[in-house]
Amino acid sequence: MTLTACTHTRTRRRRRARVAAQTGRGGGTDGLGLRVSVPAARFAGVSTGGVPNPWFSWDYVSRNASDLLFYAGQHATLTLEALVLAVLVGVPLGVWAHRHPRAAGPLVGLTGVLYTVPSLALFAVLAPVTGIGRTTVLIGLVAYALLVVVRNTLVGLQGADPEVDDAARGMGYGPLRLLLRVQLPQALPSVVAGVRLAGVSTVALVTVGVVVGYGGLGQLMFRGFRSGYHAEIMTATVLCLLMALVLDLALMAVGRALTPWSREVQPA
Repeated sequence: MTLTACTHTRTRRRRRARVAAQTGRGGGTDGLGLRVSVPAARFAGVSTGGVPNPWFSWDYVSRNASDLLFYAGQHATLTLEALVLAVLVGVPLGVWAHRHPRAAGPLVGLTGVLYTVPSLALFAVLAPVTGIGRTTVLIGLVAYALLVVVRNTLVGLQGADPEVDDAARGMGYGPLRLLLRVQLPQALPSVVAGVRLAGVSTVALVTVGVVVGYGGLGQLMFRGFRSGYHAEIMTATVLCLLMALVLDLALMAVGRALTPWSREVQPA
């Protein structure tokens, strides 16, 4: 009788454990015999019902290749558009500030204020005006990139060698020719450094666009956090890191190509 009662008790415990795992109320164990809640167990990689939840999964990548390509393309396109717009707006503003020193401080201050606004708050303020979607995210990304581009352009122009400028004026260079042929080439290393910094930060900020429904790889991260699926979160994160690295290397190569005179000459 005692053996039979123990057997029935173990059977009932197993049934209750299976029901709890299937209904999501049982949680899991952390390896020390301690029970944890289902969300905590999922995030910590603890099994809640015998189903593996790895951080890396080639099976996930192969089954969701179309989604990964779509959101990665969306992320890259949005990043490049924001970066191009920031350069087209920021470099002329930096040149104008250099020509009007009194306006330089207020201009840099204004772009600095925009940069300090939290991205979530900025998207929330823009959404009622520009709507939910791509436009809102693009405006926010350009606003954040402006500070770096404007400031680095201004610093680069202010660091131009005045003796070179004087020599160019003595050769008959007018203001526009002086700017394009002498001052901007000297400022290019600083401008390229600003664009590289803006590019990397833009790749990261695109993910925040998920709050207005257009976040590129951020959509996958958000979906992964909601479902507790580690592979989805990690795959999107790794793709963001790779995208930032590739963009930075590409911009560095462009900068080296545009400024061949800045390369260090190796002695023979």
